[in-house]
Amino acid sequence: MKDAMKYVGLDVSKEKIAIAIADEGRDSARYWGMIEHNEYQILKVLKKLGEPDELKICYEAGPTGYPLVRLLLAHGYDCIVIAPSLMPSKPGERVKTDRRDALRLAQLLRAGELSSVHVPNLEEEALRDLVRMREDVKEDRTRIRQRIGKFLLRHNIAPVESIRRWTTKYRIWLDRISLDHASQQLVLQEMLHHLDEIEARQKRIEAAIHEEATKGYSAPMIQALQTLRGVAETTATGIAAEVCSFIRFGNAKAFMGYTGLVPREYSSGQKRWQGQITKSGNTHLRRLLVEAAWSYRYKPAVRGELKKRQQGKQPEILLLSWKAQHRLHKKYTSMLAKGKPGPKAVVAVARELSGFIWSIAREIEGKRQEG
Repeated sequence: MKDAMKYVGLDVSKEKIAIAIADEGRDSARYWGMIEHNEYQILKVLKKLGEPDELKICYEAGPTGYPLVRLLLAHGYDCIVIAPSLMPSKPGERVKTDRRDALRLAQLLRAGELSSVHVPNLEEEALRDLVRMREDVKEDRTRIRQRIGKFLLRHNIAPVESIRRWTTKYRIWLDRISLDHASQQLVLQEMLHHLDEIEARQKRIEAAIHEEATKGYSAPMIQALQTLRGVAETTATGIAAEVCSFIRFGNAKAFMGYTGLVPREYSSGQKRWQGQITKSGNTHLRRLLVEAAWSYRYKPAVRGELKKRQQGKQPEILLLSWKAQHRLHKKYTSMLAKGKPGPKAVVAVARELSGFIWSIAREIEGKRQEG
């Protein structure tokens, strides 16, 4: 059966799929053709190529998402989704077509040179969509606030007394602004109305996130991660949504590499060079970790909201959280003492924080599997 194995590369787009096949051995891959991107055509072609246990299939992750891999797995096919950023490439190659991409995928799959991404289940993908929607809404809020600020600056409008921007008092002052021209008054009112709509949308999304964090599929994981300083409900939900499964990382170092917070390295002979962080892996996750890492500037303490979040949690998880506070605060202060800038120290703290997150998450996932 092994000799009959075929390696199928799919170059997937919205409407079409280019198919290439590489047989066992060293022969070049062959191009099969282009088909419509629909369930009937895909299964029809794969049935012609062989039985499910005779085919290995891959395609690159892209805007079409995961329905295709779920379809193929449901019909018994061995299919993986490839990380485009980790695709090997030839220097100087300047021609890119669907045909070439499919052929290259088939050849690299046969050679075992491809790195697959984790395919989230439906619950995990739904949570990820919700968290990323909140990020989009926050970006919209920042954008409209900047427009309002530039509008006021352009017309030399400022409060008489010093007011902190975007507080309740500042919003009351904005609503009371009266302009000479009706058109400009309308512009300001429309921008403020737009801001109100965005903030209302953000509240609805955050309410849904709270529901998922307390009663959803990933609730045990989210509640456990909140025992860490700097990792409140929204951050914990974002981490759980982006990573989905921590078990796929064999150790903390592997998870750190996935975050892209490890330094670049070039080692040859007796020389070893390390540079800036790799920034590989998940951008959303890396941003969440760096934001959380700023909390470790302060001396270790358990009070306020953190104390509430830790109530009733497992002693071994609380011990890890307390250990993280001491270790990461010491890391931050020692790097500052060596003359490192604050942002660079925070990135180093975020890297080590990801190790503690991995330890806590593995603890929870292990118990989920036992249950």
